Amino acid sequence: MYPNTELFISGRWQAAAQGECIDVVNPATEQVIGTVAKAELADLDNALFAAKKGLAVWRDMCILERSNLMRRAATILREKVENASDVMSLEQGKPVAEASREVLSAADVIDWFAEEGRRTYGRVIPARAPTIQQLVVCEPVGVVAAFTPWNFPINQAVRKIASALAAGCSIIVKGPEETPASCALMVRAFEEAGIPEGVINLVFGIPAEISSYLISHPVVSKISFTGSTPVGKELAALAGRHMKRITMELGGHAPVIIFDDADIEDAVDILVTSKFRNAGQICISPTRFLLQSGIADQFIQRFVEETKKIRVGANNDSDMGPLINERRVEAIERLVTDAVECGATLQTGGHRIEGAGYFFEPTVLSGVPVNAQIMNEEPFGPVAPMMQFTDYDDAIREANRLNYGLAAYAFTGSGTTENKLARDIESGMLSINHYGLGIPETPFGGIKDSGFGTEGGADALQSYLITKFITRTINN
Repeated sequence: MYPNTELFISGRWQAAAQGECIDVVNPATEQVIGTVAKAELADLDNALFAAKKGLAVWRDMCILERSNLMRRAATILREKVENASDVMSLEQGKPVAEASREVLSAADVIDWFAEEGRRTYGRVIPARAPTIQQLVVCEPVGVVAAFTPWNFPINQAVRKIASALAAGCSIIVKGPEETPASCALMVRAFEEAGIPEGVINLVFGIPAEISSYLISHPVVSKISFTGSTPVGKELAALAGRHMKRITMELGGHAPVIIFDDADIEDAVDILVTSKFRNAGQICISPTRFLLQSGIADQFIQRFVEETKKIRVGANNDSDMGPLINERRVEAIERLVTDAVECGATLQTGGHRIEGAGYFFEPTVLSGVPVNAQIMNEEPFGPVAPMMQFTDYDDAIREANRLNYGLAAYAFTGSGTTENKLARDIESGMLSINHYGLGIPETPFGGIKDSGFGTEGGADALQSYLITKFITRTINN
């Protein structure tokens, strides 16, 4: 059964102050399966008050105690994996096996930050006089406002929550209205672990109203947002007007470069799985496939063969589920139609699957020209557009052409080429000859229009800390 979702404020699950709710739709059936409470300004004020009180408690708690509590939450979340996976599959559409991996990955994120929080070291700076002591210490930045998307309802929220808590901050999370229940189940794991009141607060509602109110509020010191580039720019500008620290993980259009000396079978196996995971609704999804002319035909043939094996549906045997809503289906239809009109060849797929649900066929396009919309606009769906290149410089020119810079991929048998790619590719993350992004201990973030800052690894924790310099005389 799918649970209705309430707000979590000051350690209590509660209805919105005015009792309003938003319907939650199962994208596989297009049927309403539940509701989520819609927060109003009174609820946000309550959350702000709670977060301020929670901060006072949490930042003064022994760091070992904070770490132990977070690890208990990770253990509880692992115990909830079956229930959380079923709920996530219902509201988001991804297969249960994918949802299960997301839940378990989230628990790993909590564990990692629980330990990293114990290493928020300061330092001593040698002074110029023997009677002076110079110290650098790290302190929590304060109350955090976090905004999370629907495509990874647990993993996107948990990165923000775990980083904030490890640094000693309290947090208000604006969760995804499309996929609220699995996000709430993750927060419930912290509640059951004993998180003090007000340290974590979870609200849902109209995104623009909540973001504008929280970002401009004086209680909030730090903003973390995951979502589209246009919205991210607006929120970053608002945060800048109020001198708020930001982390922005925005859109991407990841190039995938396949060189003539690559292991084609290995590349196809990796890329078919990663391209169509979550129906392509992933910001780091391999998107623009750049194929060197010597292997282009072979790669396309093998990629199409494996793509045709993907089972689309909403049962436990499915490899790919539906898109999140009707708008995504219409967007993918528009991009595919435009690519074909521009001269691309439709190798497989390209159509909505008839019947209930927002299902779209896994699609491969070859010979896609750079003026096609799909080569310039993030598709965020199950479409793999492919084009050829001649030499290394051509590939780099196309890979760096757009003002996105989140993730990039490459496959080559040359160590020399690997070294050149590491220098020349303009992106926050680059994975060569495997799919190695998104694990807890590594940075996760982009450059250019793909964002600012990172949400993984030790660097993520630093953005939730302020550096304080203390210089004092040493008295006898």
